[in-house]
Amino acid sequence: MEFTMNDININNICQEPGTWHIQAYFVTMKRIMTIMLLVLVAAFSQAQKKYLGGDISLLPSYEAQGTVYKDYNGKQVRLLPFLREQGWNTIRVRLFVDPQNAPEEHKGEGVCQDLNYVIAFCQEIKKAGMQIMLDFHYSDTWADPGKQFTPKRWGQADSQQLADSVYAYTKSSLQAMKRAGVEPELIQVGNEITNGMLWPTGHIDPAKDDNWDTLGSFLRSGSKACREICPKAQIIIHTEKAGDWGITYSYYQHLQQQQIDYDIIGLSYYPMWHGTIPNLAINLQRLSEYFPDKPVMIVETAAYYSHENDPWAKPEQYAEFYPISKEGQMLFTRELVTEIKKHNNVIALFWWFPEENAFGNNVVKGWLNRGLFDNHTGQVMPAMKEYNKFLP
Repeated sequence: MEFTMNDININNICQEPGTWHIQAYFVTMKRIMTIMLLVLVAAFSQAQKKYLGGDISLLPSYEAQGTVYKDYNGKQVRLLPFLREQGWNTIRVRLFVDPQNAPEEHKGEGVCQDLNYVIAFCQEIKKAGMQIMLDFHYSDTWADPGKQFTPKRWGQADSQQLADSVYAYTKSSLQAMKRAGVEPELIQVGNEITNGMLWPTGHIDPAKDDNWDTLGSFLRSGSKACREICPKAQIIIHTEKAGDWGITYSYYQHLQQQQIDYDIIGLSYYPMWHGTIPNLAINLQRLSEYFPDKPVMIVETAAYYSHENDPWAKPEQYAEFYPISKEGQMLFTRELVTEIKKHNNVIALFWWFPEENAFGNNVVKGWLNRGLFDNHTGQVMPAMKEYNKFLP
């Protein structure tokens, strides 16, 4: 604590010798207590910071076709303001490098989010009073555990050139967003990169030690650009083995060995692929023990309410944990929220593709039936009320 003569009443020194040091002491202690209180308040606020939202990256496409969303009473609503009223405070938005190069099949599934699309959408998100999680896919199309295709524009690059490209692309994208007034608060450096990214060059087996230097160079490049352009943003490294502790531990331990600069562990958790909620709970607890300095975000979750018009799932497939119905989706959501609220290291919950809504449009060719709006009526699902209980 800095102490200056301004803290001392000179008149008291002259008039009451021996008492000035007592006054100085109390002035100093008052300042210390004030600072300590401010620090405690700040720490408490940070500890209580929670994020609730979803990846609604296809919403502008739905709105362009005049899609109707309805509230619990069947009244038409605008989706972003409605979600804000429900307590959502953050929207996740995916970004592809050159989605015009994506396969036509993937375009029909919703791959269209280039930088101009993302900036325009993020401006609407900010107007609605919500924060932004930017999800860099580092691909022209879907990037997930089964595919991490190198963008066409980087197709002939070697590992060093790819690392340089990640840095330059991340930096230029964030600079463009800042100029447009939509600086993200949260940034994912890669999407579901459990098996690496920019294949085949950056492919890894998370349980083995091979090729981590290459993947590490890509992640360091992306992280460096984020720190330089958006120093206040928190960086997320996103994997999808939330039900497999061995893989999850190995992955983030390797990140530690590679000295990757990031803030948050991001997980995908879907019951049909990643096991039961009690199994998730074990892994969340272990993450808090082995990586205590890294809070956890569930950056993707969802559950089926139907398999109608679903080209990927058969009737009653994935029904071993929850019925394939609106009631089953609601039950899953209730149990998930109840469980993760027990874990202080979990600071966020994001639903994937909650905006799916086939009512009166043909934005996507097939139905996933995992959204939070009825594909037949456009009305919000009962699971939404359970989902929103994540926040106090």
